[in-house]
Amino acid sequence: MPQRRHILLATPALLLAGRTHAQSWPQRPVRIIVPFGLGGSADVAARLLAEPLQQAFGQPFVVENRPGAGATIGTDQVAKSPPDGQTLLLMSNTHTANETLLPNRPYQLMRDLAPVAAINIAYHALVVHPSIPATNVAELIALLRANPGKYDYASSGPGTPYHIAGEVFRAMADVQIQHIPFRGSNEARTAVISGQVPIMFDAIPTMREQIAAGRVRGLATTGPQRSVLLPDVPAVAETLPGYEASIWLGLMAPTGTPRAIVDRLNAEVNRMLERPETRERQAAAGAQPLPMSVEDFDAFLRRDIERQREWIRMARITAT
Repeated sequence: MPQRRHILLATPALLLAGRTHAQSWPQRPVRIIVPFGLGGSADVAARLLAEPLQQAFGQPFVVENRPGAGATIGTDQVAKSPPDGQTLLLMSNTHTANETLLPNRPYQLMRDLAPVAAINIAYHALVVHPSIPATNVAELIALLRANPGKYDYASSGPGTPYHIAGEVFRAMADVQIQHIPFRGSNEARTAVISGQVPIMFDAIPTMREQIAAGRVRGLATTGPQRSVLLPDVPAVAETLPGYEASIWLGLMAPTGTPRAIVDRLNAEVNRMLERPETRERQAAAGAQPLPMSVEDFDAFLRRDIERQREWIRMARITAT
């Protein structure tokens, strides 16, 4: 009995120590690991996030890019980091897709990482090189059906939202088209602009500039409605009803990170997302803020893992 009483007395002390640690956190720079290359949506979002977090918590939030192996290199680094709030992961639906696509990855998302906050959601542009004789989605589908296996599409890598967008399009349009993965969006985009690969799904704000310059032709966007950034470009769903593809971003931490730290981060990210200047910057980037509680983000992740699994099985997508 005395031993059990000591345990009971120790428990509030441990909780108090955890709260005290969270209140004093952070006492040194915090790393935000981005498991993708420079210049992509995740990299941009991480850098936009770092500044207000630094102002709120009084320590630098340093963005580090650790791309490679379908985002598993940087993600595994965070999963194996001490759960002290000093290392965070900027993640996307690449991670929920990888739960099905990469069964041998060295971590499990919902076991080894803890949800912190959702950030935003955005849709893609479907573009082709000007040499492609198609001016809309219907013409592109007809061209691909008439030339099975002749045309390729580029993406920023296996399992990325752009890869999933292309494979779901392939399945729903009933066409034969080959996926050509690159190490990042910049390399894939360069290949399409140069004509090396003729087709790509990519970020709307980036491709809007390329469309305006005539380097690519914009055929469609992938949201349920047309994008305000490209109002004259139809949605894929206008030709393929039910088609939708997006990229969303969020923040996670190693499992075991004190809940008080997670709650402080979640509250600050949500405050940032509600600011008018943040909403304006998000809109300019073609994104919509996704403020959520920690519990809502946890449920969102679990639903998306199942949704990605359904798409991957329907389209018979592989990690290539």
